[in-house]
Amino acid sequence: MPQNAFHTVDVFATARYAGNQLAVFEGADALSSEQMAALANEMNYSETTFIEGGSPDDGYDVRIFTPDGEIPFAGHPTLGTAAVLREHFGAGDEVTLNLGVGPISVEVRSDGSDDEQYWMTQNAPEFGAELDRETLAEVLSLDAADFDADWPIQVVSTGLPAVMIPLCDRDALARSEVFVPAYRSFFDDVGVENLFLFCPDPRDDANDFAARMYAPGHGVAEDPATGSANGCLAGYLARHRYFDDDEIEVTVEQGYEMGRPSQLYLEAEDRGGEVAVRVGGRVEFVSKGRLV
Repeated sequence: MPQNAFHTVDVFATARYAGNQLAVFEGADALSSEQMAALANEMNYSETTFIEGGSPDDGYDVRIFTPDGEIPFAGHPTLGTAAVLREHFGAGDEVTLNLGVGPISVEVRSDGSDDEQYWMTQNAPEFGAELDRETLAEVLSLDAADFDADWPIQVVSTGLPAVMIPLCDRDALARSEVFVPAYRSFFDDVGVENLFLFCPDPRDDANDFAARMYAPGHGVAEDPATGSANGCLAGYLARHRYFDDDEIEVTVEQGYEMGRPSQLYLEAEDRGGEVAVRVGGRVEFVSKGRLV
């Protein structure tokens, strides 16, 4: 195994040792796909990324792996890898990652303080099938009455599909639990692993929504902060005029049930055609090392 350098960061973190953990490996052009998969399984984070090369002008070639294998896109790996590229590769305040879904741009926003935020522009969301409450109730060990009937349960994708699942309150969110046999049957029928639950009942008045994300099909029982699914949520809120407006700007809290408090900032506009989606958050550097 080559002696690649690697970094770990916490993405969408409210502080260090919160948010969603990510490992970022340098020099991945020296690694095989099988070695990348083995390292992602060894790290056992929701995702691990591998920088194969690139430049500020042409973008950086990056691959993303869950413990169960490679995926074309994920949100917190995009922001976390961009932060590593900026801090250690001189990528600047605007960086492009060449991912499986194509190039994704990331910019750094700062109000002049040390509280910098990394923001990505995701691909325009695609809106898929609407699903029934009874099926998801069985999958999530909930009652049909726990779902907010004013809004649809819908598959949305900005590169990685997720099911948007509106709940009535945080009590239902806390009680949710994946019932694996029903989940397997659901996946066989729908083909989507990611289940994103949200409700307008946050702990902190500074936030607009509380959320949870389950992805056992990717080897992730629960994810503490999910940029891709929150991008889908941003598009969903704008498309369905959740706030009676075609433009949204909201903050989502996630990960509290896991002891990994996370905060995600969402922006979206629906002008009658494509929906523009942006997701931002903070990145905390935690450690760096080298393979032996």
